[in-house]
Amino acid sequence: MPAGFHQLGGETITGTLVLSVFTAVLGSLQFGYNIGVINAPQKIIESDYNATWVHRHGESIPSGTLTSLWSLSVAIFSIGGMISSSCVGVVSEWLGRRKGMLVNNLLAFIGGALMGMSKLCRSYEMMIFGRFVIGAYCGLASALTPMYVGEIAPTSLRGALGTLHQLAIVIGILIAQILGLESLLGSEDLWPVLLGITVIPTVLQMALLPFCPESPRFLYIVRGQEHQAKRGLRRLTGRLEVGDMLAEMKEEKRRMDMERKVSILELFRSPLYRQPIMIAIMLQLSQQLSGVNAIFYYSTSIFMKAGVQSPVYATIGAGVVNCAFTVVSLFLVERMGRRTLHMLGLAGMCGCAIIMTMALALLESVPWMSYISMLAIFGFVGFFEVGPGPIPWFFVAELFSQGPRPAAMAVAGCSNWTANFIIGMGFQYIADLLGPYVFLLFAGLLLFFLIFTFFRVPETRGKTFDQISSNFHIRSPGGMMDLDIDMDMDKPSTELDYLGEEIVN
Repeated sequence: MPAGFHQLGGETITGTLVLSVFTAVLGSLQFGYNIGVINAPQKIIESDYNATWVHRHGESIPSGTLTSLWSLSVAIFSIGGMISSSCVGVVSEWLGRRKGMLVNNLLAFIGGALMGMSKLCRSYEMMIFGRFVIGAYCGLASALTPMYVGEIAPTSLRGALGTLHQLAIVIGILIAQILGLESLLGSEDLWPVLLGITVIPTVLQMALLPFCPESPRFLYIVRGQEHQAKRGLRRLTGRLEVGDMLAEMKEEKRRMDMERKVSILELFRSPLYRQPIMIAIMLQLSQQLSGVNAIFYYSTSIFMKAGVQSPVYATIGAGVVNCAFTVVSLFLVERMGRRTLHMLGLAGMCGCAIIMTMALALLESVPWMSYISMLAIFGFVGFFEVGPGPIPWFFVAELFSQGPRPAAMAVAGCSNWTANFIIGMGFQYIADLLGPYVFLLFAGLLLFFLIFTFFRVPETRGKTFDQISSNFHIRSPGGMMDLDIDMDMDKPSTELDYLGEEIVN
């Protein structure tokens, strides 16, 4: 075997594959960084908003206006992501996966520059618009990255490599939390630098992407460029003979030619896709409505209410737990399966949410409950990274073949960002209304998603894209078209393939 190649799980890991995955997940790192960067310097940025208001109006900013401006600064990030993620199907088909990531970096430059210059220009409008633009960048990156990684990864490693998207996100959050310390970049003078250095991974990704191959699956199935697809496969696998992989792509292309390119409306209208897209949406909602982003956005204030003496360092501790359990998921996802890990994560989060509620409710009468609440928060984010954190991102790409995949990724991404916006904008108000019982609301939602996953979500571990899509098939009782999931994932696909062909024909 040539130098620089090694075996993992029976698959050859090449330098090109490592470079391509690393380069792609730099976008995920940016995504995580911009989620976490707004947390620690909140009070300092609010003081700067007040100084700007005084400079313009000669009086301090009203507290209600300041709260609204800050909530908008946090939540408009999700609005940008919501809008751009709905366009990912068009971008990924028009530019391709690799070039789409390359062009997307222009948004990161613009957003980083606006945020970094906002203090100098005495403009909180620049800060808010910069958050919108960087959110638009992250919306595209959150879909393009798992799509690209899922398409270039070997089947047996697709889950593990797909988890790297979430690992990069949580590393980005942790880096933002550490750099946000007042002793580093979270000071009154340096917070614009903290927000502006998001352009550094942008430069690195733009420098490396030209050395990464385009997705061979995209080149062959969508563009029909067999020669370029073969060349990309050889670079990614280190093999001269790639006929077996090309044969799988030919079969998927044959199916895609029968399916046609699928629009977003068709995903909901067609019985072939209706249930898979509902599963995709529910998985994304289970991630965002779990309540974990409430902790990411407002962890410092939550720890303060819990009586923790150094809430900023407790927030960093939660970030370390985040990273550690994402690594655990990386090793478990191909052994235990996606469905099992997702259910384990949801159940663990539900239990931690109940414990957290009890601890916060008893805090005034039992002071040592602050330690219980902190452990519950750590457990909450830990269980999140076991399943609900990484799995929904790449699971959607696994559920759909090339024809409907871009539209499905757009719908799933928009659902994720919409739920993200709702939590980012509304959590503070809900927390003020419900007090320590706010996490009981999330516990109820987590229980619902756990039940849904148990009954409706199939296992996709070790299956090719073609085998996975074959397990969604039509039954027509009483002449009505309805879609059922065959939970027996070991059932031979030939019968289902034949049935699918008959339905399409």
